Amino acid sequence: MTKHDPVVFVVEDDDSLREALEGLLRSAGFRVKLFASASDFLLARRPDDCGCLISDVRLPGKSGLALQEELIKAGIHIPTIFITGHGDIRMSVQAIKAGAMEFLTKPVDPTDLLSAVKLSIEKAYAERQETEELANLHRRFDSLTPREREVMQLVVSGLLNKQIAADVGISEITVKIHRGNVMRKMEANSLAELVRAAERLGMPEVRLN
Repeated sequence: MTKHDPVVFVVEDDDSLREALEGLLRSAGFRVKLFASASDFLLARRPDDCGCLISDVRLPGKSGLALQEELIKAGIHIPTIFITGHGDIRMSVQAIKAGAMEFLTKPVDPTDLLSAVKLSIEKAYAERQETEELANLHRRFDSLTPREREVMQLVVSGLLNKQIAADVGISEITVKIHRGNVMRKMEANSLAELVRAAERLGMPEVRLN
């Protein structure tokens, strides 16, 4: 195990259950960090840890649902699995609507819990990868000059080089140079890739004349 392996955060005030969860998760190969309350978790959690959260719904002080709400407000999106011995439909629906991965009742079935943890971590990695890819895409876009951004926007709108030249007021050869720079800096191997990049960046559409 390395520091880059996923972490399963467990927030549970029952000492025996907390230790049982730790044993189960470690036996399955997961790194585990234990907390007895939501406040302890909020104080100790490292934002760069990738993994998931297992939280009891009923905790001393701040409840599990309140913890979920606070994390969302803080922009911390971590897949969450709730466990409870007092669950009801309303709590379950509230948790799922807020983005919880699973809502399990005690006694928790080990197979169900490990399955939920696996799916949660897969989601966490997918979201991290998407975030990193989007950040890289923005860095590439920021490397473009104002003119290159203008040309890119016109290119992804479907204009031909000669149309762009007329629209911008430059020669067609200059458009080709800017277009080549855009493709290189954006690391796009085709027009389709450049269009997808523009869509992910949320570039405004340009109306064709």
